[in-house]
Amino acid sequence: MGKQRFGFIISRMGGARSLPTPQGSPLRAGQQDPYLRLQHVTIFVRDQERSLRFYLDQLGFKLISDFRFEDGHRWVAVAPPDGTAVLSLVAPKRDSKEYKLIGRSTHIVFITEDVTAKFREWSQRGVRFQRVPRLRRMKYERRWPPDSTDASASPAEQAPIWGGVFASFRDIDGNSFGLVGIDEVSNEIEAQRRTAAEKLDAERRAAQELEIAKQVQARLFPQTLPALRTLDYAGICIQAQQVGGDYYDFLNLGRERLGLVIGDISGKGMPAALLMANLQANLRSQCAIALEQPERFLQSVNQLFCENTPDGAYATLFFAEYEDATGRLRYVNCGHWSALVLRGNNSVERLESTSTVLGLFRKWECAVGERQIFPGDLFALYTDGITESRNSDDEEFGEQRLLDVLGRHRDSSSQEAVATVVEEVRRFSAHEQQDDITLIVAKHR
Repeated sequence: MGKQRFGFIISRMGGARSLPTPQGSPLRAGQQDPYLRLQHVTIFVRDQERSLRFYLDQLGFKLISDFRFEDGHRWVAVAPPDGTAVLSLVAPKRDSKEYKLIGRSTHIVFITEDVTAKFREWSQRGVRFQRVPRLRRMKYERRWPPDSTDASASPAEQAPIWGGVFASFRDIDGNSFGLVGIDEVSNEIEAQRRTAAEKLDAERRAAQELEIAKQVQARLFPQTLPALRTLDYAGICIQAQQVGGDYYDFLNLGRERLGLVIGDISGKGMPAALLMANLQANLRSQCAIALEQPERFLQSVNQLFCENTPDGAYATLFFAEYEDATGRLRYVNCGHWSALVLRGNNSVERLESTSTVLGLFRKWECAVGERQIFPGDLFALYTDGITESRNSDDEEFGEQRLLDVLGRHRDSSSQEAVATVVEEVRRFSAHEQQDDITLIVAKHR
């Protein structure tokens, strides 16, 4: 290489693992040194506007910056199509020493995987080439660029010692540049393209599959509401991600009785969604025995959940059975948040845990609680996505705010109350939703 040093701008790739540098050391990839990148390379030109048009129109570069300072100086910067480096086009004063550098060799070399194609493209746009590339790549053990005394090296035969194709051209100010194609670089560019295409295709397929999973999970939530004379009820689940682990359901238990279910699966995303689907299937397949034997019903659900899920997976669950004729509410709280019963006189009752969570223990038992729901009473089942939503001051929405919203809208329909609670939570926690928001509100007509 001699004593000259050359800068390399790699076109359409992020770098080469073993591309030789002028000092002979390979470019290193993946190391943990402090971050460092090239800011820009200065090119001295006579007229910034004329040069800008050359780099944009003839070389196909992109404009990075065109900024005029208060003192009148203008900073113009362009970059090759892949944006890996920036060339700053500087117009020095005529009486400066930098002005004398215009038109002298810049020792900047661009790398492409097809020198011939780039040569033809730029030539058609009026770029002046000093050395044209060989159409057939050959390897010569000659110095590159060749010494001025090496008369035996014709322009058509000059090639880098590492093999490849070399050409050179000038800009409108006479600044010279190299254009080189290296077999190893070409292969790596092509490999990177294939990898990028495969990654994009995989991401597209994953997005499609996730959208299908979202639609499937949406169908797992109740599509129809069994009609009751004395109970107005509604539910909602708004997931933080495409799919999630929160669950609610309304089960027709027969004999004018309704099962109201809300649950929260451990974890987030697709794993939690799969567990949620498993739990929903277990509940619906076993609910025939819920009417007479709620304890046995939930023991069966727990057993199936243990058998069909990995170790450590669990779910909190609140199951309630409402009898339309009498207003009686029987419930089992499996480690879930306490349901809230807001009485007509504004007093509050909390339906706390009567058993542990589902899925952790094969030997599992529960107790059944009971309440009477009177005309004017309202009760709500919810997940932590409501009460643990936080504002910018890291303050939780909390149970009391939930009770306040329900109290202010107790005369509204259950559907309206659900929508209002969600709106209040989102207004309170304006940043990105962090957890699934799930809520059931029911009121005695």
